[in-house]
Amino acid sequence: MKKFLESLIIPVILIIVWSILTFTNIVPSYILPSPYEVLTAFYNLIITGELFLHAMSTLLRVVAGFSVAAMIAIPLGIGIGWSEALERIFNPIIQILRPIPPLAWVPFALLWFGLGLKAEAFIIFIGSFFPILLNSLDAVKGVEKVLIEAACTLGATEGQVLTKVVLPASSPGILLGLRVGFGIGFMCTVAAEMIAAKSGLGYLIMESMRLLDTGEVVVGMLTIGLIGFAIDHLLSKLEEKYIPWRGKTI
Repeated sequence: MKKFLESLIIPVILIIVWSILTFTNIVPSYILPSPYEVLTAFYNLIITGELFLHAMSTLLRVVAGFSVAAMIAIPLGIGIGWSEALERIFNPIIQILRPIPPLAWVPFALLWFGLGLKAEAFIIFIGSFFPILLNSLDAVKGVEKVLIEAACTLGATEGQVLTKVVLPASSPGILLGLRVGFGIGFMCTVAAEMIAAKSGLGYLIMESMRLLDTGEVVVGMLTIGLIGFAIDHLLSKLEEKYIPWRGKTI
């Protein structure tokens, strides 16, 4: 309970300051809506079901793009981290493509896939792919050499070393990559929805801004933050449950 109350200190202070600024009209409502206006907008969006539909659209895009990115990036990252030959082959192209912002791919996403789920999932894929890949690669390369040498001394084959030693030892880093990749993919989703979508939280924010409904804009932003926080918390709990030694490896 003490930790929970401590975590509320900053949010409560921010809400108090926010209320003072808006209710005293120091900051006009068209620049920053009051907490009451945000709660009213939230209530209306919940009653109509609009917020739920937009949130589900965003989550569908995130899951689609993130899942494909994870299925490709994790095995590739493990392979590159384990094999020097693969690292020499893939490293140049990774270093060239990695700095390109995901949104720079939007024109090609629209040309290749058109408007719709495929184009948006592709942007999320690009955003999630490299964090997952690089964390998986670094996790494998960061496995303590003494563990590998001990396994080899006991007669383990290369495949056994990889599956019985390297993968368990690198799993915390891989899960960390998934958490980071999901966060970036989520941000890419919202940005892509602002450009080329007819539903989703990003679309809700842009449409509300066009109508100067700043209350709904804040609701969309807070919903994004709460969903991201909830999923990251879930991944963190799964990590604690299934990888109790994670702190020693990271």
